[in-house]
Amino acid sequence: MKRFILALTLAGFAAAATPALAQEHDTPHPPRVKWTFSGPFGKFDQAQLQRGFKIYREVCANCHSMSMVAFRNLADAGGPGYSEAQASVVASEYKIKDLDETGQPIERAGRAADYFPSPFANELAAKAANGGTAPPDFSTLAKARTYERGFPWFVFDIFTQYQEQGPDYIAALLQGYVDAPKDFQVPPGGHYNTYFPGHSIAMPPPLQAGQVTFDDGSPQTMDQYAKDIASFMMWAAEPHLVARKRLGFQVMIFLIVFAGLTYFTKKKVWSAVH
Repeated sequence: MKRFILALTLAGFAAAATPALAQEHDTPHPPRVKWTFSGPFGKFDQAQLQRGFKIYREVCANCHSMSMVAFRNLADAGGPGYSEAQASVVASEYKIKDLDETGQPIERAGRAADYFPSPFANELAAKAANGGTAPPDFSTLAKARTYERGFPWFVFDIFTQYQEQGPDYIAALLQGYVDAPKDFQVPPGGHYNTYFPGHSIAMPPPLQAGQVTFDDGSPQTMDQYAKDIASFMMWAAEPHLVARKRLGFQVMIFLIVFAGLTYFTKKKVWSAVH
């Protein structure tokens, strides 16, 4: 009983503290987006991933690396849906720093087994080119970026399996660049963003409507761009998401069958015992 009362007391404190925290930071929660990969049976939309990849190549790759993703991953099942030949063609369009047979540094065309190269020679060069802050790597950004949902929402998230805070935040952030309020002083080199904590972000608006042309005729709007690149970043952070969900479903089926067999075996073994 004492533990139950303590739990209710802590929950009350959490509920009371959440509005105060939100008011202090004054940062709204990103709107929920309906993603195809959400839920226990969700999977990536190949067309969306291909559009997001095009945005990455034409815009984001100028500053952001994607060092944990190999070109061959573009042809993996559950991914953008490219063939191995297409992945090799994409790889060949990149220059990879390597060593020749004598140990001398060279540049060669990329291969499918290579990883996406960084646009900068090293972290110091990345910082120097971006006002002292190196742009984060795209490989895990969708899983690393999130926001506090607060009480009681995080409790509901456990049961609804809501795990898309990162893509929701990224899609909102890309569309959150607006003029700063009159009473807000943006520091030098900063930009006002509605959804960024503290509202001052060093990255200038990376996208604008009409900047990237889609081959499938999809709308060239900020909303479309934001969702497509956020979806691609989620795939880059978890390229085996579809396989993981499939395996999880198979394990659940196995456990249910195993539990049933165990129950009937127990009844059979102990049926003669009175």
